[in-house]
Amino acid sequence: MESLVFESQNDYYQALQESTALGDSEPFILFILHRILEAMKMATPQVTPQVTPQVAEMLEILVGEMARNEIQKALGLKDRKSFRDRYLKPALEVGLIEMTIPEKPTSRLQKYRRK
Repeated sequence: MESLVFESQNDYYQALQESTALGDSEPFILFILHRILEAMKMATPQVTPQVTPQVAEMLEILVGEMARNEIQKALGLKDRKSFRDRYLKPALEVGLIEMTIPEKPTSRLQKYRRK
């Protein structure tokens, strides 16, 4: 926060002068609030995951809870390994979908749903 104020020192003093001249602290408060917002944007990591076209396609057809074979069939895919590597794993890793039975990831009853 200090570095942001230091970087915009002229604006800081201008906000103080405006507040003094007006007898109102609003210009100074707005200045500080804008610097706080800047600091938060810098400190907050980007949380929007990068979604591949394959994952986006899967998310479009995923309704409620669906088994792996149902999802594959809806996507028109036959290769189980390719589906797992290109669709399922990436979506699970970035937290876009979840397993209905996470304690048994290989269960024949396993289904997937959007988070």
